[in-house]
Amino acid sequence: MAESLFSPSPTAAREDPSYILQLEGISKGFPGQRQLVLREVEFRLPQGDILSIVGPSGCGKTTLLRTIAGFEQPDSGRILLGGQVVAGEGQWIPPERRGVGLVFQDFALFPHLNVLANVMFGLRPTTPFASAAGGGNRSSSTELRAELRGAAQQARERAYEVLRLVGLEDYTHRYPHELSGGQQQRVALARALAPKPSLILLDEPLSNLDVQVRYYLREEIRKILKQTQTSAIFVTHDQEEALCLSDWVAVMREGRIEQWGSPEEVYREPATRFVAEFITQANFLRCERRELGWQAEELLHIPFQALRDQPDPSLRCAELMVRQEELHLHPDPQGGIVIRDRQFLGREYRYSLITAAGKELHALAREALPVGARVHIAVGQGRLFPLAEGSSVAEKEPNRAKSKSVA
Repeated sequence: MAESLFSPSPTAAREDPSYILQLEGISKGFPGQRQLVLREVEFRLPQGDILSIVGPSGCGKTTLLRTIAGFEQPDSGRILLGGQVVAGEGQWIPPERRGVGLVFQDFALFPHLNVLANVMFGLRPTTPFASAAGGGNRSSSTELRAELRGAAQQARERAYEVLRLVGLEDYTHRYPHELSGGQQQRVALARALAPKPSLILLDEPLSNLDVQVRYYLREEIRKILKQTQTSAIFVTHDQEEALCLSDWVAVMREGRIEQWGSPEEVYREPATRFVAEFITQANFLRCERRELGWQAEELLHIPFQALRDQPDPSLRCAELMVRQEELHLHPDPQGGIVIRDRQFLGREYRYSLITAAGKELHALAREALPVGARVHIAVGQGRLFPLAEGSSVAEKEPNRAKSKSVA
């Protein structure tokens, strides 16, 4: 369960090899900033799984990725990679010794190297200084040259192997400017995979690509990572990308993890209003308790028996979250809601609705209803959030940050 990933035991952390990455109490600040960029971040990523980190700009996503990679040192807490402490407890392992692969937003390919050379760059054998300077006897120099030739051949074979994996084995002699954006991103992924890293970090790798290329590559990247059993962390602004790519999703806000869980759990059971709004782009209707149920802004009456879990009896006001696909429209000439706009999305329509009070709502439906038509609404399923609810939780607990479902 996702909850078990959130509170690692310091003693068990070292001994459990099923987690490729473990963060414990990671905080990070920068000079001149009042607030910490990262605040007590904790999670554990199982071996071979893919995690997406999502959140608004400035929430600390990229800083967290850089801290895991080793480009930033945490102010407190510790990081374990493959069961070994790489940061914290007086330990500090530099980025080049962590065995972590990186894929950047701008691909970061060398323009003067062809595809094969770019992939081989991190696999090149090095020459000891003494031998390079002419030291050593003839026999040892011969053996060294033979050893280097063997290493170079192995690197070349490995480069071809990962290029076949990403479907670019026929592009080895092309240069980056001769490739499309999607092909360049696949070269960057092949280069990251070539050294067989224990973990790959991807910082918004698809944001610069066309929509259709993004759809194709996110499927390909997941398939390749699963095929090679490589753990990965994605940083992205795209909620749909995070949900379809990952085994786990972490939603960040103001330097903390607001919710951690499977994609289905985060989408269907948001722990806070912030998560619900950020991940689902849901509608929110203010509700007041009445004698026979809840009344949502004079638009919708929700009887008590329609609630799956009864809220606290002392709760007088709440917000009803309704996802766009759960807001059902029914034509009604006397309805108090007007269809202001309609967008065709291919398989469905997205409706912009205006209530008599001027509140804007959005709904997804397959039926084509005319702009200007009057409708009344019904809720397929919703969730109640107390208006006084705290804005941040570190983990889901039975009596903490719980919302209530309505049928």
